[in-house]
Amino acid sequence: MAFDLPPLPYDMNALEPYISAQTMSFHYGKHHKTYVDNLNKLIAGTHFENMPLEEIIRKTAGKSEYTAIFNNAAQAWNHNFFWNSMQPNGGGEPTGEMKKKLIRDFGGYENFRAEFANAATGQFGSGWAWLVEDEANGKFKVIKTANADTPIAHGLKPILTVDVWEHAYYLDYQNRRADFVNAYLDHLVKWN
Repeated sequence: MAFDLPPLPYDMNALEPYISAQTMSFHYGKHHKTYVDNLNKLIAGTHFENMPLEEIIRKTAGKSEYTAIFNNAAQAWNHNFFWNSMQPNGGGEPTGEMKKKLIRDFGGYENFRAEFANAATGQFGSGWAWLVEDEANGKFKVIKTANADTPIAHGLKPILTVDVWEHAYYLDYQNRRADFVNAYLDHLVKWN
């Protein structure tokens, strides 16, 4: 089974002015597409060929002989999750059950926001910041992962993510990662 590049859940320009159509065309149309294409080449004719993406990630995580497969599978999955973590006119404080969980596990939205922004801006080099649920205890926590690493490789359930690889923001924000992260939190996060 070959993987396809999943369609975006909105138009290329839908996240403007916070993420430009130009950034989306490179990030989605080139970077994300390359991960999917590379994964298909790497798994062709192997025992991974007919596995779901999440299973490939779990079976290759931490195994040096499968690093290339893991990196491309995880990046394909991470990017699809990232696109679905955003929406036009999103961002800000959530309501309902999500708000209750942020109060329960962080003491409130502002504490969550500070911790998440810290993780995203403090990730050295390329990577991701995540809000995850620890399925062992049902608690939310913020983590950061380097490069292609993903919470699903560690038994954690992703709730939302922000991509802090430079290709995610450099055309719009240059070296101002914090501005990108703030725009994501204030204007783009999809809470539902």
